[in-house]
Amino acid sequence: MEVSKWIANCMGSILDRRGSGRTVAQRLIRPCALAVLLVANGAVAQSDEPLTLNPEVPLTYTVQPGDTLWEIAALFLRDPWRWEALWAGNLQVGNPHLIYPGDTLSLMWESGQPRLVRAEGGDIKLSPSMRASPLDLAIPAISRQHIEPFLRQHQVVETAALDRAPYVVSGDAGRLISGVGDTVYGKGKWGDALSYRLVRRVKKLKDPVSGEGLGIFVSDIGEARLQDGPADGENVAAMTVSEMREEVRIGDRLLPVTEAEVEPFYQPQAPGEMISDAYMIGVAGGVTQISVLDIVVINRGARESLQVGDVLAIDHAGELVKDPVTGKPVRLPDTRAGVLMVFSVYDRASFGLVLEATKPLSVGDKLSNP
Repeated sequence: MEVSKWIANCMGSILDRRGSGRTVAQRLIRPCALAVLLVANGAVAQSDEPLTLNPEVPLTYTVQPGDTLWEIAALFLRDPWRWEALWAGNLQVGNPHLIYPGDTLSLMWESGQPRLVRAEGGDIKLSPSMRASPLDLAIPAISRQHIEPFLRQHQVVETAALDRAPYVVSGDAGRLISGVGDTVYGKGKWGDALSYRLVRRVKKLKDPVSGEGLGIFVSDIGEARLQDGPADGENVAAMTVSEMREEVRIGDRLLPVTEAEVEPFYQPQAPGEMISDAYMIGVAGGVTQISVLDIVVINRGARESLQVGDVLAIDHAGELVKDPVTGKPVRLPDTRAGVLMVFSVYDRASFGLVLEATKPLSVGDKLSNP
C-alpha cells in the first residue's frame, strides 16, 4: 500500500539512533513530525497480509521520554499504520496507548506472527497488571496542538455567510490600519457574541471541473471584542482589537468566535469512497510552490464523503511535449509527487496537510485515492 510505504520511508530515514544517544522524538520534529498520527480510540482497519518487520528490527526497545507510539511502531514495522495489529492478543495491555517511559518492549512470535509485549524485570509479562502511573504520563500520539493553530488561522466560509457578516468600517480617528489595543468600528448585523474573529478574503474557491463556487478561503487576522456588550440591529459598534497576526484594515470581516473542532488524534486512512476529480485549488500563505507541511485547499468535502484523516495521493500533471514524428503535442502520464492528509472538512471543500513531497507541487495538481 502506497500510504504505508511513504510513512515507513519517512520515518525510517530519520530513525537512525546509533551513536547519538538522543531520543527518537528529538529527531522527528521536521517534516515527519506531523505524520506521527494515531487514533486514540477505536480499531484501525487491518490488512489480511502478514505484518512485515523492518530489516534491522530491534528485539527490545526501552521507551524514552518524548517518544510517541507511532515513532516506536516505525522502529519495528515497515507499515507503522498497522501498529494495533502488532499488539493483537497481548493480554497485559488492554489499551496499547498506555505505555510509559522506562517500559521495555520485547518482540516475540506467536503462531508465526510477531507480537510486541512489555517486559518487566527481564521477564515477559503476559497477564493483566495494574499501573500506578498517572494516565497523563503515558506515551502519547501526536497532540491536537499541532493542528489547532492551522484551523485558527484558516477557514472556508460560505459566500453568502461572509457577505452577511459585520465588517470594519473605520479605525479610531479615521486610521486605515489598526493594531492590538486600538479601537475599531464594526458595522453590520450583530448577533449575541461579544468576541469576533477578524478575517480577510484570500480567494474565492471555484471547482476547476464544474465551475461551481465552493466558498471563500479566508485568513484569520486577529480578534476584536465589543466594548459595550452585544450590539443591536445594524448599529455601528465600537470594538477593541485584542489579538492580531496582521494589521487590521478597513473592510476586514467579523465572524463570531467559535471553538474549532479539532480531533484529539488523527488516524491516517484510505478514503472510504473513491474520490474523483479532486485537485489542490489553493494554498495558505499565497506561495506558488507547495512543500511539506503546507496547508492546501481541496475541492472536495463532506458532500463527496471525504473525512478527517483521509490520505490522498498527489499526482503531478504530466508535461506537454512535442511528438517528434507527428509534430503534435503529447501529454505525458501523471506522476506520483506526494501525499497529504485531510484534517478539516467543510461541505464542499477541505483542508489538507502535505506530509510528503518528492517533487515540487503546485495548485492544480490532482488528488486521488492512495
